[in-house]
Amino acid sequence: MINSGPVLSAEQFQQLQILDTCTVSNAIETFGVRLRNEGFAHGSIRCQFPRLSPMLGYAVTGTIRASSAPMSGRCYYDRIDFWRHVLSVPPPRVIVLQDTDPMPGFGAIFGEIHTRICMALNGVGYVTNGSVRDLGAVEKTGFHLFSASVAVSHAYAHIVEFGEPVELGGLKVRPGDLVHGDRHGIHIIPPSIAGEVPRAAAELVRREKELIELCASPDFTLDALEKSFDAMKQERLCD
Repeated sequence: MINSGPVLSAEQFQQLQILDTCTVSNAIETFGVRLRNEGFAHGSIRCQFPRLSPMLGYAVTGTIRASSAPMSGRCYYDRIDFWRHVLSVPPPRVIVLQDTDPMPGFGAIFGEIHTRICMALNGVGYVTNGSVRDLGAVEKTGFHLFSASVAVSHAYAHIVEFGEPVELGGLKVRPGDLVHGDRHGIHIIPPSIAGEVPRAAAELVRREKELIELCASPDFTLDALEKSFDAMKQERLCD
């Protein structure tokens, strides 16, 4: 079942899309909707193209394997049923595939061809605990790749299942989840507060700017720093 929540307007989506993941993560914390050790992938899932602007899209989930041939005997890219399923998730789309091989990353299912197909279907990025390849060609397209490794070959890479929740890098992802990523990594923006995150982020940025200016000021003292922290606590910008 696709994760549902309040539908973001085009303006709300654009406001979120320009924010970096650290700012958004800090903003999410102010709502108290989840524990602070949840909602993000740990460092094993790395951004392959850190110079790209942030990625934001709705998750299309599935599982893959590469160390053995698919039971159907199809070639690795022949899964029209999967690509039809991709269209069932609202755009823009982020493909999130959990590699279930005993040694994830043995072969890469996503390279230039899958990138081109995905982009034609309004896809903006791919996330996996496995591997990716064709980095040079993919980077030129502006398509995002997040993975635990890179690989030379696709080996027997193939889709096993799709449309169910997956877990990678300690992050549980459900179909339709709002996935946000940049050079720092990826996380999920809770749908219940997604539309309010830009406002909270703006307040945090304002307070952080004031704190940075204080640190650079000749009038800096620990008493002034404590006062700034107290003000942030009163505004629930930190706990």
